[in-house]
Amino acid sequence: MIPPLTFSLRLLLLLLGPFARSRWTGLALALCCGCSALVPSNDRDWAPELAQLATADFNGDFVTIHNIRNAEHTTHDESQMKLRYYDQTYDLRRLQSIDLIVVPFAEFPDLAHVMTSYGFADGKYVAISVEVRRESDEVFNPINAFFNQYELQYVVGDERDLINLRTTTRLVDVYLYHIQAAPEQARAMFTAMLKRANTLAAEPEFYNTVTNNCTTNVVRHVNELKPNLIRFGTEVLLPGHSPRLAYDLGLIDKSKSFEETEAAARINELAYKHRNDPDFSRKIRGK
Repeated sequence: MIPPLTFSLRLLLLLLGPFARSRWTGLALALCCGCSALVPSNDRDWAPELAQLATADFNGDFVTIHNIRNAEHTTHDESQMKLRYYDQTYDLRRLQSIDLIVVPFAEFPDLAHVMTSYGFADGKYVAISVEVRRESDEVFNPINAFFNQYELQYVVGDERDLINLRTTTRLVDVYLYHIQAAPEQARAMFTAMLKRANTLAAEPEFYNTVTNNCTTNVVRHVNELKPNLIRFGTEVLLPGHSPRLAYDLGLIDKSKSFEETEAAARINELAYKHRNDPDFSRKIRGK
């Protein structure tokens, strides 16, 4: 547990850094109480990689996902990504596993982006990333995100896309942890996230730095399966600590120390080595 004073100071540093760099944009937004965006919308000039919303059609044990992102990342310039999308039908009875993907912020590792990925019996994986939906001229700023400046989006994509964006283009650390969950629990989580994506496509919401972000949404889905398993606290506010929380809760295998587990979870070298491999998902798991 992080001492309250330490947490407060760290959170203050997090907010002041972008605040200063934004040249008082955050202050202006605070003074106008978010008046530049009174209601969330899905009709804006979106950044190209966020323009398509994923949706899902359910038919018994089968789900067809539309707009699965499959972008190609070959340079350190995100604007050069080659965007592709496809639709795919999955048999939920063949969904077997769930993994937690954690991307710590390089300058502030107490914070992180959190994603989930779902594995099927045929070796296919599909990942879901809860993200800020930026407009084409926007850059994310956590101060702005307190004042209804960005919408929320569930990006559904290939692991090769969502992981390579971080390891190849942004050059940041990525950790992959296998979650100990029964297949029916993985299916319930996957189904819940896809239904939430459908809801956001019909009823958009604002992203919020603290209350409606990647981590709080994942926690919400977990707690729908096991009520009150994860309580709102510093581990949620500072998701860089989410792997340790999952380990302590027994969601991650505890046969090794957490330090050993964390070291083995870093997949940067494997992801870069196999970045163009059609069997990317299996290779980054050392199989």
